[in-house]
Amino acid sequence: MARRDGLELHARGGGLDCVDATGRSRWRRSCPGRPDAAHLSADRALVTTDPVGHGAGDHGGPALLLDLADGSTIAELRGRHGAVLDDGRFVLGLADGDTPRTSVHDQDGALLDSWHSFGHYVVGDGLRVVETDHRRPTGSRVVRLLPGGRIEPGPPLGGPRTPPPLVLPDDTLLLLDAGVLRAVGRDLEDTVLAELLPLAPDQQPRFTGSLRRTADRLTATLVERHPTRMGSYSTHTWTLDLHAT
Repeated sequence: MARRDGLELHARGGGLDCVDATGRSRWRRSCPGRPDAAHLSADRALVTTDPVGHGAGDHGGPALLLDLADGSTIAELRGRHGAVLDDGRFVLGLADGDTPRTSVHDQDGALLDSWHSFGHYVVGDGLRVVETDHRRPTGSRVVRLLPGGRIEPGPPLGGPRTPPPLVLPDDTLLLLDAGVLRAVGRDLEDTVLAELLPLAPDQQPRFTGSLRRTADRLTATLVERHPTRMGSYSTHTWTLDLHAT
């Protein structure tokens, strides 16, 4: 699930196992939900979970802030998506009905700041969010989170469930948004790169997308669920060259 400084966190049997570089288990512990993702910062680990036996959606189960030395619980928080900041701080996001929330917590779990936004987090040139929601038409954008709960709005998105972005070395984000390949720069400027398979709002629920980069190429994939035949899917794939500018 996560690796840093010779330590690895593994999800095993519904719990967590911390293993060192020799393969020796440092500690094991159970979880109140099924471990979904782990994020490591300083001597802390943030582990998001899915409730066992339930569809989590964007709600998720408990988010555990753990002491990386022994696996003990520092705080039990709520959140679905996480990201790592420095000095033991973490970003945690939760979509709770019509009230999305992103929060930053310190190494003891204390709340440092929060925003009305939720989605895929990009840490680097500030903290950017490729927002996701359940609304049609969507109200999602690419935004930058500023201190004091302030939000710098960027370009609106065409679909409510944009998959995780790819981040290029210059901090440009590549997005597969409702069948359109887009680039969003560090100043939130937006460029349409290719209209692969533009999707109308009523089509979007039948499609799931992904982006994958290998060396100097980019693969975009859209999986389409048949509108009437249950269990029937079609896969659309594009391979594009990436050129430095």
